Amino acid sequence: MIRLHHVPWGRSFRVLFLLHEMGIPPDEIIRYKIGDAAMRAPGLTDVSPAGRIPALEIDGITIFESAAILQYLCETRPWHGLGRAPGEPDRVRYLELMGFAETQASLIEQLNLNHLFLRPPAKPSAVVVKLNTLRLAATLAGLERMIDGDYLLPSGFSAADAMVSFNLFAAPFYVRMDAYPKLAAYWARVQARPGFQAAATLEGPQRFYAQDFYEVPQDG
Repeated sequence: MIRLHHVPWGRSFRVLFLLHEMGIPPDEIIRYKIGDAAMRAPGLTDVSPAGRIPALEIDGITIFESAAILQYLCETRPWHGLGRAPGEPDRVRYLELMGFAETQASLIEQLNLNHLFLRPPAKPSAVVVKLNTLRLAATLAGLERMIDGDYLLPSGFSAADAMVSFNLFAAPFYVRMDAYPKLAAYWARVQARPGFQAAATLEGPQRFYAQDFYEVPQDG
């Protein structure tokens, strides 16, 4: 039994994507909506202490945190070739990218909080939003410089792509992507993969972002 605790088009998409890449789609998907009481209740908090998504029940154990889940899947199923073991040439870059994905995602999360979750009379700080938008753009520029092939590692597609590429779903709502042509082409390649397409079909249309682009708010 493989059971995924999941928010559609949330970070748990990384896990859904990799499971499909491995040909082991989850037997059960328990879906949550951000802000719902279910995310603070026993059920999710039993498998993810902070009530955060994702959590994966597999092999008789439960794992939370997307990077940990993806690394576990790669280490326990090495025949898929989606991890990079100690001693392999791409190992260090692989580990860097697994961490870099969360650095970038934390900026997107902050922008989500400011743009989507603050309700009147609360107002987002234009200075904070501008700073986080610039920081997100800097991470995109760094990724643009890293791409020197079809995927992020010279040796080909890996779990690092599943980690990082998901951020490219959210980043264009906050940063204009015209300056990153390599990233645009890379994102198109990732979306064309059968594993991504299978996971995206399960997700359906995204309903998290209500508009195509969110500008930095103006002060008062």
